[in-house]
Amino acid sequence: MKQLEADGLFVFSEAVKASKDIDDEQFVLRSVNGDYRTGNIMGLIGCGDERLTITSRFCRSNSDFFLQYLLQRVLEYPNVVSLETDTQRGNQILDLLMLLFPVYLKQAMRNGVYKTYVCNEYNDCNVNGRIDVARHIAKNTPFVGNIAYSKREYSYDNFLTELIRHTIEFIRCKPIGRCILSKVRDEVGLIVDATPKYNRNDRTRVIADNKKNAIRHSYYREYRQLQRLCILILQHEKSEVGFGFQRVYGILFDGSWLWEEYVNKVINEDGNRFHHPRNRDGKGAQWLFTDNNGLIYPDFISYSSKNRIIADAKYKPVENIRSNDYLQMLAYMYRFDAKTGYYFYPEVGNSKDVRMYLNKGTTYEHNVLPRDDICVVKHGLSIPDGAGDYREFAAEMKESERKFRKELDIRR
Repeated sequence: MKQLEADGLFVFSEAVKASKDIDDEQFVLRSVNGDYRTGNIMGLIGCGDERLTITSRFCRSNSDFFLQYLLQRVLEYPNVVSLETDTQRGNQILDLLMLLFPVYLKQAMRNGVYKTYVCNEYNDCNVNGRIDVARHIAKNTPFVGNIAYSKREYSYDNFLTELIRHTIEFIRCKPIGRCILSKVRDEVGLIVDATPKYNRNDRTRVIADNKKNAIRHSYYREYRQLQRLCILILQHEKSEVGFGFQRVYGILFDGSWLWEEYVNKVINEDGNRFHHPRNRDGKGAQWLFTDNNGLIYPDFISYSSKNRIIADAKYKPVENIRSNDYLQMLAYMYRFDAKTGYYFYPEVGNSKDVRMYLNKGTTYEHNVLPRDDICVVKHGLSIPDGAGDYREFAAEMKESERKFRKELDIRR
């Protein structure tokens, strides 16, 4: 992961890098005993004319409708983009990168419009800065009263805001560009107002300036990611028209993170029923012991304290939920006095829930019996198989979500 990211891949999102399921040393693809194996990572990698597409393990069709649906629900973009693989060009990667732009723009601008020192050049009679002799001679001969000078000023119109503006204008020219930017009208308006010096012909220079001046301050961490995304979007177009070449490029998603965020939207769609602690943002932190010992982040904690439910989102087949998964769930249930725990997982097919009751007694005393008050349930969300197109798949997913919530309500 670390090597691919350094070579030009974009990893969505920052939360993925802080996830307990993935780190910089994780392999995207590895060979084991002559077979190639993947993990939870999905996405697209391009190198020259070659394309590697890693699809969801829960979608059996040639087109990964499931990944597209997860992205649509989590990123909340309209269903206007086809993610069909294009073997001639990397347009699929470009489409995905553009879809992420509103997300990163909104996150970055929570800190306001980026402002930094820039050196502006003037040629007037109000001298207030360093006189540029060579430029003055070139512009003001014969002398008519103006002086050419430069001044260092704190400005919103700088190398980074210009890069964002160029990206906005680039996306706006695409067939789906205005639809993508409609989610961030206010942010786009602020960037446009802050960049009166925008000139389309300066794009190459602006990209070069940003590659030399990467944002490093921790306060502007979100702007650092936005800067990198903008460069990838604009340079992708350059590589296609032949003015440059990017050795490796693409975009990767963590299926576990996408599934967890998607499940949060599904179970809380008709009202807030579960708290969703967030490790990356440090929100909703819980502790196992006194004095802040044993930091934990359960995926979901029900709002109802009378009949508390703990739930865990698992992006894995039902038969792979086992061992340490059980121990973690029981620890959370004991901590929050919950009698019921749920595993939410993607189900290919329509199998029934697996209900497991906690045992009591020991084999030594030959008195092992199931308890009737503590239960863990494997509750799957059925993923449609065999849909002819994405519209049909999305409609079937809506029905699966309705059944998923209904069955969850019955057991509450």
